[in-house]
Amino acid sequence: MQATIQKKKFYIDGEWRGGVSYKDLISPYSGDVLAEIPMANEADVDSAIEAAYRAKRVMRNLPAHERASILERFVQKLSERADEAGEIIALEAAKPIATAKGEVARTIATYKFAAEEAKRIQGETIPFDAAAGGEGRVGYTVREPLGVIGAITPFNFPMNLVAHKVGPAIAAGNTIVLKPASQTPLSAYFIAELFEEAGLPKGALNVITGSGKTVGDRIVTDERVNMVTFTGSPAVGIGIRNKAGLKKVTLELGSNSALIVDEGVDVSEIIDRAVMGAFSYQGQVCISLQRVYVHESNYDAFVEAFVEKTKTLKYGNPLDEETDISALISGSDVERAVSWIEEAKNGGAEVATGGGSDGNVLEPTVILNAASDMKVSCQEVFAPIVLINKFHSIEEAYDLVNDSPYGLQAGIYTENVHTALEAADRLHVGGVLINDIPTFRVDNMPYGGVKESGTGREGIKYAVEEMTEMKLVVFKK
Repeated sequence: MQATIQKKKFYIDGEWRGGVSYKDLISPYSGDVLAEIPMANEADVDSAIEAAYRAKRVMRNLPAHERASILERFVQKLSERADEAGEIIALEAAKPIATAKGEVARTIATYKFAAEEAKRIQGETIPFDAAAGGEGRVGYTVREPLGVIGAITPFNFPMNLVAHKVGPAIAAGNTIVLKPASQTPLSAYFIAELFEEAGLPKGALNVITGSGKTVGDRIVTDERVNMVTFTGSPAVGIGIRNKAGLKKVTLELGSNSALIVDEGVDVSEIIDRAVMGAFSYQGQVCISLQRVYVHESNYDAFVEAFVEKTKTLKYGNPLDEETDISALISGSDVERAVSWIEEAKNGGAEVATGGGSDGNVLEPTVILNAASDMKVSCQEVFAPIVLINKFHSIEEAYDLVNDSPYGLQAGIYTENVHTALEAADRLHVGGVLINDIPTFRVDNMPYGGVKESGTGREGIKYAVEEMTEMKLVVFKK
């Protein structure tokens, strides 16, 4: 991999263009320089937006079967280079290679769904004579592409979260200006290379790297951009919404996802799944399991088994197939996470295991009896930290889950069907998982949250709806 990574270039209007200034991309795990990344100025951003603006008519007029064929050819090319893609993710994001390969497999599936949905964009007929005065008319609706989509993506799923924006945009006949996360641009440039080979029209996809202030703000405020789709922090997302004016905006923001373990549940059957949900990719997942509320009858058994399983996780190089836990994305994130652990300890919570760090690797940490106002409880840790508290009644458990500014997904394990149905009704989140962890996601399901977890839904079919607008056609006979 090292030999193939060099000085990178912007991808604008179907061309690879150098930048005026560059910044070293540093491995979160080893500290090695992985590549030199171009940093855009305002003229670079303007060129990318203008290219997308000029290409929007080409994409709008491209038949659905041709858009689907481009996506299908892309899927084939990514499948052929899947191992290379996994190594890119592991290097730039410090994602353990087994998990990185899983992301590539999901990315392939996401673009497959996009190819299929390109052929399913349809409207409906309207019965005008159902209304007085509507006689003698027939009509129908169609869905049309918005035009230029501005996509701003995070570091934690640098291929699959790009796919959830680029895939439906192409399927719907839009063009894209993509700003990947500063730490994970290599995945985005790799994707652009494959789309170029797959025959995507020039200007349909433009990839540009640089600071959020220079690139992100211009994408959000430029009147040629018709929609902004963003995944990242609530603070940035709220800022985007405030600046976007009348643009459509989809925001997938933070979470501190919770799990309820009801009485009567066999703890031994759910521990492996719960530990995976808490610590996969070092907890740097939007729906990572952060809070666990266990019925008092199950609490001691759950804590003992969870801590024992956590202690078996292996730390190390993300390119090692045996690695479960590698580096957090930056040293500052390690410092923040450690300070939150110390705050919890000083406030009377107990650290059952973990809490230490070695370089950018933070030990998987289990915290017991954390108060609801501690940062590890009420904010998004985005680190391998999970808290486990007990509850006495299921009503109390619902209140504990809902006592959060976030509402992305929540899970409940229960043997009682009435409790399951009640939880589905009572939990104020975008998705309720019955007898599973909140970390579950497949790429065709509607995905998004309430409260500070965002607005709109991803999942290819639902993203296509977000990235199109309805037009009504009425014929008077």
